[in-house]
Amino acid sequence: MRIIFMGTPDFAVASLDALVQHGYNVVAVVTAPDKPAGRGLQLHQSAVKQYAVSKQIPVLQPEKLKNPSFLEELRSFKADLQVVVAFRMLPEVVWNMPPLGTINVHASLLPQYRGAAPINWAIINGETVSGVTTFKLQHEIDTGNILFTAEVPVRADETAGELHDALMQAGAEVLVKTVRALEMGDINGLPQQNVPVDSLKHAPKIFKEDCRIDWEAPMDVVYNRIRGLSPYPTAFTLLKDKTLKIFKAQKEPTQHTHAPGSLHTDHKTFLKFAVTGGYIDLAEVQLEGKKKMGIEEFLRGWRD
Repeated sequence: MRIIFMGTPDFAVASLDALVQHGYNVVAVVTAPDKPAGRGLQLHQSAVKQYAVSKQIPVLQPEKLKNPSFLEELRSFKADLQVVVAFRMLPEVVWNMPPLGTINVHASLLPQYRGAAPINWAIINGETVSGVTTFKLQHEIDTGNILFTAEVPVRADETAGELHDALMQAGAEVLVKTVRALEMGDINGLPQQNVPVDSLKHAPKIFKEDCRIDWEAPMDVVYNRIRGLSPYPTAFTLLKDKTLKIFKAQKEPTQHTHAPGSLHTDHKTFLKFAVTGGYIDLAEVQLEGKKKMGIEEFLRGWRD
C-alpha cells in the first residue's frame, strides 16, 4: 500500500515514524514550507520535513494546496491512502484523491473537542480523560466517520505539554492499527454521534486574549488555565506593567480575606496571587525580557 503522509510539528513525527518502523511504504511527505525563525531569521524546516529527509522520503511543500502543479505532483505518487496528522485543512480535490481516501489522527475523543487546540482545551476545561481518534476526512472539519479511538487518562496536575506527549504516542499506535485494518479491508467507519450542540465542547484556535489570567475566577479555573496553556502558548498576567508568563504553579486551598488578584510574597521563597478559594502559588515563570526561571531564582532578582 502506497501512503502519502501530511503533517508538520513534532506531534506528527511520532505517527510518521510508527508507519516507517512498521514497514509501511510512505512514498512522500507533504509539510509546511520552510519559514524564517530565530534572531538570524534562518530558514527553519518543519519537524516532519527533518524526519523525512533523514529517511530519504520525498518532501512536498506547497504554499497553496490547490496549485495545479502541486496536485499533478501529488497524483504522480499514485497513493492508495493519505494520512493527515497535525496539518492544515485540505480541499476536497486533495483528500478525495486516493482510492482509500484520507484518514486523520485527532487528539481528542470525537465528536468532543473538534478544532485546532483539543489538547489545550481539554485541560483548561478540567477533563480527567482525553484520547485520540482516527477518522475518514469529509467536507466539514473533524466530522468524518470514526475508525478507532483510544482513551488516555489526564492527571490532575498534568500540563498541556505532558498530555501532548502522551497523546502523540497513543495517536501513533492507533494510526498503525487503523492502517493495518484498512489494508486488510477489515474496518467499517462509524458515523459520529449526533450530540446536541449545547453539549459539544469545542477546541478553537487559542489567541492572546485567551491566555490572560482572570484572577476573579475560582481557583480551579485559574489553575487549569495555567496548566492547559503550558508550555505553549502560556498563561500570563501583568506584573508592574510587564508581562509575566506562568509555566508552573500550585493550588493552595484556604480561606482568606484578600482581594482576588492581590500579590503576596516573602521575596525569598514564594510569590502567589489570591483567588476565590485560596491562592495560586507560582513555581516557574518568565518576566518580559528575561529567561524562564524557578520562583526562588526569580525572586532573587526582582523587587516589587
